Amino acid sequence: MKTIPVRRAIHYLGQGGAAALIAILERQLEEAIAACRVARSVAEGRVDPGEAHDKMAEIEQRGDALRGKLVTRLSGVLVTPIDREDLFRLSRSIDDVLDNLRDFVREWDLYGIEASDACLGLIDATVSGLDDLRLAVQTIARDPKDTSRFALVCKKSANEIRRQYGVELGRLFSGELTMDIFKVRELLRRLDVVGLRLNEAADVLSDAAVKRRA
Repeated sequence: MKTIPVRRAIHYLGQGGAAALIAILERQLEEAIAACRVARSVAEGRVDPGEAHDKMAEIEQRGDALRGKLVTRLSGVLVTPIDREDLFRLSRSIDDVLDNLRDFVREWDLYGIEASDACLGLIDATVSGLDDLRLAVQTIARDPKDTSRFALVCKKSANEIRRQYGVELGRLFSGELTMDIFKVRELLRRLDVVGLRLNEAADVLSDAAVKRRA
């Protein structure tokens, strides 16, 4: 019977483990993008906020299951594409994005806000950032230069969320201050936090890429 050298066997095991971990992270990102679609449908007035809240609960449940699956796999995988701690932090940041999108929909329902375009640009920038982050995740087992490049693009989208947050606040406060204005301000702030968490996820991958090149 032909034997496989230990180093090559470890390489094969590592590749298989890396692919499984990356697949879980990609699915986490898909759930976060699905949450963005629900959030946008609420902001546009196409879906009842209460119904959207129920949809978000289902998305969050799937996201939590994926995060649990990744944590379990981390303890059993021999080789990881980047540090285990970085994978854990990345998964947690994606989960935080999803949690804040859930809270955005919950608060929209709670505040009884009518359809508004104030949040649409921030939600669209979030989708772009999540797509960029997915491209970065797909590279973590390959070239760290690509990981750094896509992580930087993701940070630009995250910063665009923060920029639009400031623009929309300025627009809100340029007129008469009403209770609805303050409610929308709270919703904008929730999306600003999404941008912060997305920025953190990009930083994790940037740091991981530097470690791989070292």
